[in-house]
This record gives sequence, structure tokens and C-alpha cells, in this order.
Amino acid sequence: MLDDIQTLTRPDGEALAYKQVEGTGPTVLWIGGFRSDMEGTKALALDAAARERGWAYVRYDHFAHGQSSGDWRQATIGRWRDDAIGLIDSISGPVIPVGSSMGGWVALLAALARPDRLAGLVLINPAQDFTERLMWPSLDDHVRQAILRDGEAVITEEGLGDYVLTRRMFEEARDWLLLEGPIPITAPVHVLQGRADTTVPWTHSIRLAERLTGGDVRLDLIEGGDHRLSTPRDLARLIDAVEESRSLT
Repeated sequence: MLDDIQTLTRPDGEALAYKQVEGTGPTVLWIGGFRSDMEGTKALALDAAARERGWAYVRYDHFAHGQSSGDWRQATIGRWRDDAIGLIDSISGPVIPVGSSMGGWVALLAALARPDRLAGLVLINPAQDFTERLMWPSLDDHVRQAILRDGEAVITEEGLGDYVLTRRMFEEARDWLLLEGPIPITAPVHVLQGRADTTVPWTHSIRLAERLTGGDVRLDLIEGGDHRLSTPRDLARLIDAVEESRSLT
């Protein structure tokens, strides 16, 4: 339904589209992945769980995603980070960000920026540093050369369609890399990682767990789990992880 969409206007006039479920306790904040939106399977499963269980819940579309405004060519990790922080600042009380894939990177950055607001963190196949460690090395050489030469290139990816990758996105992302040093998050972190994920390999989450300092870290390696982690069993596991994070507050 379009009529329950709300918007958060950012300082530059762009608008983030979001949907909210009223409830009690810390607000569960869905942070989606690269070129995904708030109508995905996991976001909707958490929405249903929130309504059934009385959670406060917010899901939103990143800048230049879904029903939010923005020019895709201007999209960067820093922009997505700032918008997530802005959304957290618009919510009262503690939050539990739930970040999927790229949304895991954004959630980690927002958690570091607002540690006093964090009740817990749930990450699904988190793709921190993916621009540098996963995406750039996987591109064909002629695509990399086009990005460096022309500033952008159009690529086609199954499930994501045709889209532009910009040199600006890759260069700006280097300001937000996390895996080269400690990641001091004191709130409990629960990572769900598919062992069969070919987009974000399970070793990427091992590296994250090694870098997280200051609080409890739980890493579930899910045998046979793919990048989506959207089977009924996967969704039940996600809901349980969020419920557990809520119970720790």
C-alpha cells in the first residue's frame, strides 16, 4: 500500500521513503542491500513479525532506491550511512539495526556513529567493504578500465538488471572501510551468514567477527544458506535473532 508511506526529508531536500509499525521496546530498523528495497522478503517477514509481536519497526529505502528520491549516479556509501544515521536520529529510544548485505555495512557504520542509541545489531550476510574487497576484484577488466577512464560503466547483473557503477562510488567508499582495524561496537552483534553464499563468502563474516571488539559477537554459519537467506527456515531464524536481541535490552 502506498498510502502508509512516510518520508524523511534530508538537509539537501531529498526524501527517504519509509514505513513504520508502532510497538514497544527498541525500534527494529531494517537496512536493505544494494539495489534492494523495503518490499523484499526479509523486510516484509520482519514487518509481519513486528505486527504479531508488538515490536516497534521501521523499514526504508536508501537514497536512489525504491520509493526514495535521488540520482543513482550520486549514490555513495557515505550518503547511505548519513541517511541511516538521520533515520536513527528521527526515532526516539534505542534501536536494533538489521542490515542485509550492503545494509550490513551501512548498519555497522551507523552503529559506530550512534553507539549510545544501539541496543543490538543483527547482520545478514554482511558486505562491509564490498566495493573494495568483493565487487571491484570481480569486475571484468574492461569494465574496470571503463570506470577508471570514463568515470562510470553500465553493467548487467542477474536479479539487479542494468545499472551504472561510478568511479565516485568506489573512491568514496574507501573513506568507510572497516576491516583494516578494530570495530569497537559494545552492543551485542548477531551475524547470520550462509555458507553457500557466493556473493559474500562466509570467510568475509569470519573476518568481521575477528575485527569486532567490545561486546558479545555471535556468528551463525548456516549450512546451505545462500545470499538471500529467505527460505521459511531462514526467515524464522532471522525473526528469532531479532527477538533475542530485543530480550537482551
